This record gives sequence, structure tokens and C-alpha cells, in this order.
Amino acid sequence: MHIFIKIRAFRAIALFIGFAITAFQTPVNAQSSPTSNSPANPSTQPKIAVILNSGAASISLIDMQKREVIKTIPVGKEPHHLMMTPDQKTLLIANAAGNDVVLMNPVSGEITGRVPNIIDPYQIGYSPNHKWFVANGNRLDRVDIYAANGADLKLAKTIKLAKTPSHIAFTSDSKIAFITLQDSSELAAIDLETQNVLWVMPTGKVPAGLWMTPGDQYLLVGITGEDNVQVIDWKNRKEVKRIFTGKGAHNFRPLGDKKHVFVSNRIASTISLINMQTLEKVGDITGLPSGPDDMEITSDGKTMWVTFRFAKKVGVIDIPSMKLVGVIPVGKSPHGVFFYPRASWE
Repeated sequence: MHIFIKIRAFRAIALFIGFAITAFQTPVNAQSSPTSNSPANPSTQPKIAVILNSGAASISLIDMQKREVIKTIPVGKEPHHLMMTPDQKTLLIANAAGNDVVLMNPVSGEITGRVPNIIDPYQIGYSPNHKWFVANGNRLDRVDIYAANGADLKLAKTIKLAKTPSHIAFTSDSKIAFITLQDSSELAAIDLETQNVLWVMPTGKVPAGLWMTPGDQYLLVGITGEDNVQVIDWKNRKEVKRIFTGKGAHNFRPLGDKKHVFVSNRIASTISLINMQTLEKVGDITGLPSGPDDMEITSDGKTMWVTFRFAKKVGVIDIPSMKLVGVIPVGKSPHGVFFYPRASWE
């Protein structure tokens, strides 16, 4: 299936991607999990993709070369999000309804343990200084702040918030965690040292994914209940503009060049590319299966993998040509996607 680019300049950007990823690969962005800076060669290319089947309580392991599922592993109820430990040795898989976090070898896909009694961990994240681990309780309207030593987590405080805490972003100095509140259409800021709520401000309808632009200048909020990304000047708690992307604007994945970020539009079944410097949409990838959600990019910057929650599939997109080159059936409601190594999150 071909992908149609609505904005002609997008093709020039696509051709630039392979060079940009390599030139700008540095340690991980403040709000994301660690990533590899290894050069792109056959020995460092990822071999296994991990897909979370949220509606099937399982994980699909995909052979990335053959593009086929090689194993399905029962893992726990409602695995939604995942991330690496700061030492980049262990993949954490959060089971929201299972109330635990699974530990996995990110290369082999082998389950190596569990962290019990992590209550309702829908979305998870380490602060950039790795001192704090934040778990959003989407179902229970709470945010848990843990003192972190890798996967050794000690609960510091439970914070009750309004309806449905969703995604997380951090300031680069690890002082503030931002939380979207989906069903009350708000954004909350939490002081990590004191574990107190600093402020809450209104957003568009059903805010979900969060992304901090370079220099901690603006927060980008995927407004899933509408058709746009809301740009927020978080220091002054005000909206700067709306970037219209498509219905169901949901989650982000940076290109890795410190300039562009992709956003998935669940209802429109498109993926948009945003220039973080100009705060403009520079292109759309269309013709996709229904419900594009989480995205991941190979370390050479040439290939994007994306989960399609409504279609029960995973797609492979060739970034330079902007074409969907493969679709792989997986389990019900696929959400998180991960492989290692991968492109820089910045």
C-alpha cells in the first residue's frame, strides 16, 4: 500500500532523515527512555520487535527481518506502555490491570522477573536524572511517584488527580512532571521533589500524548477528542496555538533530528510530521490501517514501526520513500512497540 504525501516539501524532509538521525544521535531526550547511539550496521540492527497486545493480555515477539510473529507470551492484564531502565539492560512492561511491571531482556524477549504491587501502571516514565519513577493510574485517577534505583522502586507518594491520568513528560532538569488528564481535559504539573501538585490548567478535549520541544520551550499535547496538537507555554500556563493534524491526535515519536516529531492521529488513520521550531505541520502520511498509535524508529532512521490498535496489526513504514511496506497481524488492541537499538528520542 502506498502512502500519499499531502505536502510536497515532506519528501525533501524524508530524504534528509537518514542523515539527520546519524548526525544528531546523542543521549536520550528528557522525557523518554534511554536509547542506543550505536552506528547502523547489520550487527547492531534490532532483531526482535516487542508488541503489547493490550486487549489480549499478551506480548507478540516479531522477527523484524522476516516480519512475522515468532512467539506470543501471556504477560498480564492490559499491558499498555513500556520503557527501558536507565542502564538500558531491562525493558519494563506495565500491566495496568495486573498491578505489576514485567522485566524483560530487550534483545532476546526473555522475561526475567516482575516488580509486584505497582498499582494501575498505565503509563510509566523515569525522570531525566533517573531519580524518580512515575506511574499514571489511568483507571484509578492517581499518580504514584517512586524513588527509583533502576527497577528497584520505593513508593514516595500517591497523588490523587482528576479523571484519567494518561501520558507523562518531564522538564530536562527533572524538577517537574506533566500529566495529561484525559476525561477532565486538563494538564497537571507536579513538583517531583515535594510530590505536590503545582498547578492544573484546562486543555482541549481528551488530552493524551505529551512532548516537550527542545530547550523546554513548549509542551505539545495530542488532543485525541479533537483534531489537533495543542501548543502550551507551560511556564505561563497558556495556549500558544493549535496545530491541526487529524482526528484523534494521540501520541508522539521524535524523528531524532531535534527538529521534527511525528504524531499519530487515531481516528483519521494518519501520521503527521510537525516542525518543532516553526510549530507547523509539514506533512501527512495517509492510507494507513485504522488506529495508528505508538511508533518506534530504527537506529538508522530509515524505518518506522507503528501499532494499529483498531486493526489488530503492526505496520512497517519506509521513511525515505514514505511508503507502508509491510503489515503484520498481532493480538487484540496492540499498543506499545519496542525494539533495541533504536533511533534517538529527541
